[in-house]
Amino acid sequence: QTGCGPANCPNNTAPIGTVLALTGLCTSRWRETKCLSKGQFIELRYGSRSFRFITAFVSTMAEMVTNAIGPAIATNFFIYFLGLPHEVMICGINLPCYAIIVVMCLTLAALVIWPGGRVSLLVTDSIQGLMSYPIFVVIIGFVILKFSWNVDLAPILLDRVEGESFLNPYDIAKLRDFNLFALIVNLVSAVINRASWIGNDTSNSGRTPHEQKMAGILGSFRNGFSMIMMILIGIITVVFMNSPEFAFNKDRFGVTNNDMRKILSERVAGEAITDPEVRSKVIETVRAIPDKAHDTHDRNILLSQNDNLDTRYLDIVRNELGDTPEGRHSFQKFRSLYNQMMMPTMMGKILPVGVMGLFCVLMVMLLVSTDDSRIFNAAGCIIQDMVLPFLKKPLDPKTHMVLLRWCTVGVSLFFLVVALFFSQLDYINMFTTIMCAFWLGGAGPIMVFGLYSRFGNLTGAWCAIIFGSGTSLFGLIMQRNWALSVYPFLEKMGWVESLDSFLVTISAPFNPWVQWAMDPVKFPINSYEIYFISMVLSVGGYIIGSYLTYKPYNLDKLLHRGEYADGEEQPIKEKWTLRNAFSKIIGITPEYTRGDKVIAYSVFGYSVVYSVLIIFVAIVIWNLFDPWPKNWWTVKFYITTLLIPGIVGLISTVWFLIGGIHDARQLFIDLEKRVEDPDDNGQIFADDK
Repeated sequence: QTGCGPANCPNNTAPIGTVLALTGLCTSRWRETKCLSKGQFIELRYGSRSFRFITAFVSTMAEMVTNAIGPAIATNFFIYFLGLPHEVMICGINLPCYAIIVVMCLTLAALVIWPGGRVSLLVTDSIQGLMSYPIFVVIIGFVILKFSWNVDLAPILLDRVEGESFLNPYDIAKLRDFNLFALIVNLVSAVINRASWIGNDTSNSGRTPHEQKMAGILGSFRNGFSMIMMILIGIITVVFMNSPEFAFNKDRFGVTNNDMRKILSERVAGEAITDPEVRSKVIETVRAIPDKAHDTHDRNILLSQNDNLDTRYLDIVRNELGDTPEGRHSFQKFRSLYNQMMMPTMMGKILPVGVMGLFCVLMVMLLVSTDDSRIFNAAGCIIQDMVLPFLKKPLDPKTHMVLLRWCTVGVSLFFLVVALFFSQLDYINMFTTIMCAFWLGGAGPIMVFGLYSRFGNLTGAWCAIIFGSGTSLFGLIMQRNWALSVYPFLEKMGWVESLDSFLVTISAPFNPWVQWAMDPVKFPINSYEIYFISMVLSVGGYIIGSYLTYKPYNLDKLLHRGEYADGEEQPIKEKWTLRNAFSKIIGITPEYTRGDKVIAYSVFGYSVVYSVLIIFVAIVIWNLFDPWPKNWWTVKFYITTLLIPGIVGLISTVWFLIGGIHDARQLFIDLEKRVEDPDDNGQIFADDK
């Protein structure tokens, strides 16, 4: 009901990310190209300035629209968390509180960017990271003190129908959106789209390719405590809203989960339902719903994704809104906001004053450090890949900086417009998946094959972007207009039953992981399924298109190797032997110091040996022969998701605190010694190709 499931758990995808970081796939080779942006790489690799512009436009639009909902979601978080009104009167004028907070958030992010661009972001993000970890500890401590794992948490997490377990990864067949198929899509995307966002953010920030690679490896330890905090917050949201202990008893937190549902429903109705009369009627009906407690001892009444304590509220609201296109659309907004704002509403009611203030400060820091990076990345891509390629003369650094600064203002305004008119119709994860798929659906083969293959060419790249991104765009349009326009049209034409039969038939072989059926509220094919189809079509289009017009590409020139070497140190090549085979498999090269090797081996041991071989493979084999009882899964979850990551997070907190202070100081020392090259700004002229 909260949009959390096995596919979203970071433990499922973290090992493959660690392996990719250890091997340096794409990142090391990217550094060899010495390109300042992915657009510069695309023009050099495929020889087309027009294609550079198109890919920059597609990726930037996908990135900006996806990231522009960040301020919108954060603003709603603060409104519901702090209990702010939807409107506030200033100088006798009623102004939307939402718009005021969005403007404040984006202004703060732009002010951080303006003085020093990427350097400002590196410094402020480092400070934010150092300040966040103590707050993580406080919040985790509050949860541990207020909730008992065996008494409060585990019983509710176990109280699920067969096929929708929160704890047993082999009992999730009936989960519709966040299931095994979604996990497979995430794993495939992690490999195919390894280089799709490269050039953005800090992927060029290491002093050397080796240091960049080590930064990626260390990143696997970076989110220890923050991930535990997010998991715990998700768990206590599910537990508080469903436990009979909190249905009528206000002793522990001063509010019940029945009260919480009515407060949440009223607040969401005030935002999602525009008609005042309908809104008042919905609120009145919700207030009249009798309080209810879930009986965890009755095994015939188990909670599920579609039948839980929230179902009564959602069904009543849907009946009140009516079965019209407008009513379905309003209900879609109501249901999405209801699920999305459950956590901040609950946290705002149960946290004590001091902890609530720390949590609010943490959210502000995370908001700013996220939005400023996203704004700067988009502005950089627009200037580097949509403006610079069409300038006839080299751009001087001063003008370049002015363009970047004012472009950040323009992107901030774009974020503002999208945030003001954004309509939440699905889980956040689903929206970001389909929106990013507009670029990622076609980008994978263009970037990865472009870095590693000689056969890829412009024809294949065009096929990838047309079939991959085109499929994702079609899916996005259908999702956003389904309830209001598409389904009513199909209903009017009498095609609903035949299309339903068709969808059920073609999805039947993949049941229960993929289940397609007509629904008047929601597009039958979810975001993960659209994303997967687009990736398959893009890879197929790239390979077929490239082979039909095959012409080998000079990869050595792009990577500055052999006769094209420019005097800088080339990657040290080492022959394979029995002695070094394992080291080479996990990416250890002669550049590694003893400390680097210790880090690499420890990361490999934790993420692959422990997480994959012991926690995954060994448990799979065990359950094939002797399935675990349900209570064993609670112990496994507690140890592998909370206890051991907590110990690792505690160690990494001290480690990164010391290392972060040292490296922040080293950054300014290195900047003072840097040698500037004004001509190396991402522009490509005829003699560069």
